[in-house]
Amino acid sequence: MSSPIRILLQTTIPPVADDWNIGRFSMLRDYLAGLTDEDGAPLCDVTARDRTAPGSPDPILSTIDRSDFDELWLFAVDTGDGLDPEDCAAIGRFRDAGRGLLVTRDHMDLGCSVCTLGGVGAAHFFHSSHQETDAARRVIDDRETGYILWPNYHSGANGDFQEIDIVGEPHPVLRDAEAPSGLIRYMPSHPHEGAVGAPPEDASARVIATGTSKVSGRAFNIAVAFEPSPASGPALAESTFHHFADYNWDPLKGCPSFVDETPGNGLAHSPEAQLSVRRYVKNLALWLAGRLPVDATAEVQDRALDEALGESFPASDSSAVY
Repeated sequence: MSSPIRILLQTTIPPVADDWNIGRFSMLRDYLAGLTDEDGAPLCDVTARDRTAPGSPDPILSTIDRSDFDELWLFAVDTGDGLDPEDCAAIGRFRDAGRGLLVTRDHMDLGCSVCTLGGVGAAHFFHSSHQETDAARRVIDDRETGYILWPNYHSGANGDFQEIDIVGEPHPVLRDAEAPSGLIRYMPSHPHEGAVGAPPEDASARVIATGTSKVSGRAFNIAVAFEPSPASGPALAESTFHHFADYNWDPLKGCPSFVDETPGNGLAHSPEAQLSVRRYVKNLALWLAGRLPVDATAEVQDRALDEALGESFPASDSSAVY
């Protein structure tokens, strides 16, 4: 019997009541904690916390590479000061040791402290730092909240759901044997999602799912997967933490006072979409722990790379090997 997957759910802000503190991800925490394996034992051991005051290293994040956590789910809800350099360095070592990492943020510059994270940080684009190279994408997509500048893709109201498009070979985190299509097709929606993309210099990364703006019809990236390798663990960059927040799963759970868009209730009335959201979360927990197969596309890329290296560097003559 496998030991439980040790997961840290972590925000990048202190426990401020009127903000996206970790208490606003309680449904995610409870769902993960309630999962069981095939023997009926707990699948996950979940810890949920906010960071300590910014301006100095967080005692958990700055030492996470020396912890017994298997996965870090990082909800970047700060405005730029959420991660200390020592935090980032330890998170990098954590993933270098083969452990799993989810990094998600939101619109404009919300969560921009993740830019300093090695590897996965490069998948996140913001308004004031690490902008998308494609200037055509630097537009205000959500016209209901014009004060929120790009990136801000409108996938629907909080409390509703969106249908996603699978990119390329379906990734393991997007498979659902119980769904009619065999795939996850729905995620919670949000009026202003952020922007993510696969870093061109990282062959392990690819976009695996996209959404479509309800306002402009523009397609936007929802998730970028980084396949595990001998040098680093699996990782996922997500366009918005609202895919995991209580308010998006059930608006009756409430939200910070600065949220002023009218919520929907579509997710509450769609059992199929609810199952899709839960399956995605479970798949993600398993994949980040190495308990789901790696991406078939990545395996093909690895074989192609091995063949190319073999052609460039043919095997040495046995007599020349010392």
